[in-house]
Amino acid sequence: MDTAGEEQLVARVLVVEDEPDIAALIAYQLTREGFRVETSGTGTEALESISREIPDLVVLDRMLPGISGDEVLNRLRDEQATSSVPVLMLTAKREQEDRIQGFELGADDYLTKPFSPRELVLRVQAILRRMRETGVTAGGRVLRAGPLRMDLGAHQVSRNGEELNLTPTEFRLLQALMERRGRTQSRKQLLEKAWDVEAGVSDRIQTRTVDMHVRRLRSKLEELGDWIETIRGFGYRLKVPDGEQ
Repeated sequence: MDTAGEEQLVARVLVVEDEPDIAALIAYQLTREGFRVETSGTGTEALESISREIPDLVVLDRMLPGISGDEVLNRLRDEQATSSVPVLMLTAKREQEDRIQGFELGADDYLTKPFSPRELVLRVQAILRRMRETGVTAGGRVLRAGPLRMDLGAHQVSRNGEELNLTPTEFRLLQALMERRGRTQSRKQLLEKAWDVEAGVSDRIQTRTVDMHVRRLRSKLEELGDWIETIRGFGYRLKVPDGEQ
């Protein structure tokens, strides 16, 4: 029996898109793959839906009437209950700068219009699979750094026994730092590991994207955030203080 298929059957996807034809097409394709799908035409409707039931993933258009998709994403990331919900952003803007902007806002993936419905389904499946399988592909390892514990099998991070709500991107970023603790990694290296983005983007965009997510990660780590050291002009490293090993 296909256990991955069983997990897909219970996964709930919220599609936030103000163009009814596009929303219907996305919903149809995802429903065919076994997802439970709900649609919202505005940012306000989306936030109301999320307050009733937190979805497993949000497909979010950036250009929405009233509350924009960017603002919806900001609110999701600011609330502890929804800060780790994965988001696939949609936009009609095709420039690389706009794509990176989406990542800066906290999106886990980004798709430009017009898009292939099949590609969208594959992207959704890939995001959810990364959440499930990070530990499987890593052999169920547990990484530790002082009071920080990362269970790759359960896809969980805890600080002093308290579980942290990290997005899939934040999880992969922290994993990259913990796996090479004490060693400096460039922004280019972190971009490739945490975002699955080839490093053919400008240094300025690399800096903005990685720095934004490091700031978010530091905030969630609270007092341990200072352990992520900035190496000026190069990148970051996780340095655990003596006595906290």
